Amino acid sequence: MVKSLRSAFIHVLLIVGGFVMIYPILWMLFSSFKPDNMIFSNANLLPARWTFAHYIDSFSTGTGISFGRYFLNSIFISAVVVVGSLFSASLTGFAFARLRFKFQKVLFGFMLGTMMLPLQIVLIPQYIIFHKIGWVNTFLPLTLPSFLGTTPFFIYLMVQFVRSIPRDLDEASVIDGCSTFRMFWSIILPLARPALITISIFAFYWTWNDFFSQSIYLTNPHLLTVPVGLSQFLDVTGTSQWGDMFAMSIMSVIPVLIVFIIFQRHLVEGIATQGLKG
Repeated sequence: MVKSLRSAFIHVLLIVGGFVMIYPILWMLFSSFKPDNMIFSNANLLPARWTFAHYIDSFSTGTGISFGRYFLNSIFISAVVVVGSLFSASLTGFAFARLRFKFQKVLFGFMLGTMMLPLQIVLIPQYIIFHKIGWVNTFLPLTLPSFLGTTPFFIYLMVQFVRSIPRDLDEASVIDGCSTFRMFWSIILPLARPALITISIFAFYWTWNDFFSQSIYLTNPHLLTVPVGLSQFLDVTGTSQWGDMFAMSIMSVIPVLIVFIIFQRHLVEGIATQGLKG
């Protein structure tokens, strides 16, 4: 009896805690169906009068550009970053985990050291470089660095996962006449699929939700992304379009939820196994 009461209490506590955590999202969701004059006028969660006008009107922002354009820009940038992250992390991770070359440990330690650098430290030098070569107001500063391994966390995750793969497979492939690249392409990559999927998910999440970098490098209204586009609904004069912003915020969460629902099993597997062998 005591055990059942304890289990029931824990479940009730978890349900209440979960509701408290998702309440802001629920409030934003139902507020997107309220008229503007009713969003902050009462504390009721459910709207007294439902409207879908925000989901229709919000696709036309204050700049006169459809919000769908911002979605396409975010999808393009996120897709390119995912491809670039997979390319750089897989090759670099394989090299650190399987190959032997001069200054390997020094370079690996240097890479780990860059993980501790805040973005703000390298922001000004990067901006100066990108401005001098004419990359500001283009997608290049947001996409091209991903092909050069500028996210050391992905490389570290790939290194740890490749190290967990038995080296007997390498020896067997060499006996069968495989080259180093063939071993990487035909043996390591298929076995590292959980790590690759994990890298893809994180790269997509971080790029899709990135406001800071995108607001620094993109000022052309036709190149803005979803996070920066949402700020167009805010006005310091007090005429902010809260309903439209809430509606587009809900729309912007949908791709993230879809990716997580589809790949959540691989995400958990990749995180759980990346540190099995150091």
